[in-house]
Amino acid sequence: MKKIIFTLSLLLISFLNYSQDVTGSWYGMATMQGQELRLVFNINKTNDIYSATMDSPDQGANGIPVSSISFKDSVLKIALQNIRFEYEGGLNKINHFIGNVKQGLQSVPMTLTREKIERLRPQEPKQPFPYYSEDLTFDNKSAGITLAGTLTLPKKEGKFPAVILISGSGPQNRDSEILGHKPFLVISDYLTKNGIAVLRFDDRGTAKSKGNHGKATSLDFASDVESALNYLLTRDEIIKTKIGLIGHSEGGVIAPMVAVNSKDVSFIILLAGTGISGDKLLLLQQVLVGRASGVSEADLQRNKTFFEGAFQLMTTSVNKDTLKKELKTYAKRMAIDLPRKESEIPKGMTDEQFNYMTLSSTLTPWTQFFLRHDPSKVLEKVKCPVLAINGSKDVQVPPNENLTAIKNALTKGANKHITIQEIPNLNHLFQECKSCSTAEYSSLEQTFSPIALTIVLDWIKLQTK
Repeated sequence: MKKIIFTLSLLLISFLNYSQDVTGSWYGMATMQGQELRLVFNINKTNDIYSATMDSPDQGANGIPVSSISFKDSVLKIALQNIRFEYEGGLNKINHFIGNVKQGLQSVPMTLTREKIERLRPQEPKQPFPYYSEDLTFDNKSAGITLAGTLTLPKKEGKFPAVILISGSGPQNRDSEILGHKPFLVISDYLTKNGIAVLRFDDRGTAKSKGNHGKATSLDFASDVESALNYLLTRDEIIKTKIGLIGHSEGGVIAPMVAVNSKDVSFIILLAGTGISGDKLLLLQQVLVGRASGVSEADLQRNKTFFEGAFQLMTTSVNKDTLKKELKTYAKRMAIDLPRKESEIPKGMTDEQFNYMTLSSTLTPWTQFFLRHDPSKVLEKVKCPVLAINGSKDVQVPPNENLTAIKNALTKGANKHITIQEIPNLNHLFQECKSCSTAEYSSLEQTFSPIALTIVLDWIKLQTK
């Protein structure tokens, strides 16, 4: 559910070298942690000093400054210290760098060339669009921030039912861009072509939206969606009584929050939304993702035991300072009770230090809220029509546990308008999958299943007729 965003410092290293001109962009593809990722190094030279930035197009990260770069004896070395990333490659006669990428304990081959690597995305729409598209901004007055997005209308003039798209976890732009895919662009294009207005927007602190994403929780993101809803209510082209919310993954947690607080939400659609608490979800997710990636059952059980105890502390601790102390004690105990293999621990770290580093990364406002939040309690209060769909091969939000919990919560709240559907052979991104592991997301050409698109559209038409 999560995308990786790097924050790095810049260090320039001078060198004396051959006369090869290596400035400009170099393109490569590496399989990192089971995922095929495109990487781009943009190299500059000023007064015999090299500098560079790195792009990771499949992760939506661009212009990341490298920590160090050198080019000597036809060997290029690039490092990004904050993420323990290194590349070293030698320039051959056909102007390719042949080398390896290292990140943490992993080392994989990667060749750099001057040729840009493009992924085939046949569903991605291209301009000019056969409908009206408007880039805009709106304010979240309670948070004091301005959010930026795009409104698409079937025609420039007229009145239309509308939906707001709500992204999953991690900072995402209005297209919900992930691993070279733009699912929200595909969804909005499909719905707008079929008579539905769509508002999608950049998460706070992302792309053109203001605010701080790293300090926000699902509650904050819900207030952003409420602001988007208030904005739509000011537009003459929108039928005020026919505005719905479509949330993917964490967005499926946020949509019910907004629906409970606003009578202006006429329906919600949960795309791989969750119905169980965050701590239970993450434990299930770790096992399923790991198993699909080939992790041994012994290691899966070890990780489950490790995080089970940690999550119990995180969901019961009274404050952050107390939790930090408890996690340090826990990290020390686990280093004794569940020792790691030496190869699993980064060089220069002890087992205890690595345990605590792993656990302390969860001490963010978002993670603390997510672990404690039980979406079923909110779903019990939702009275508007609900469509909840999941892919049968989803290893991030398992369909059986979550669709069952969603249905039970809505039924308990006496909601009479519930549609629950599990769609065969789709993963968490609603792609028709093969191995159905998370590593496969980027290599699949399909962005969003046409079957799922049809189900969503047909259901919206029933709610807005």
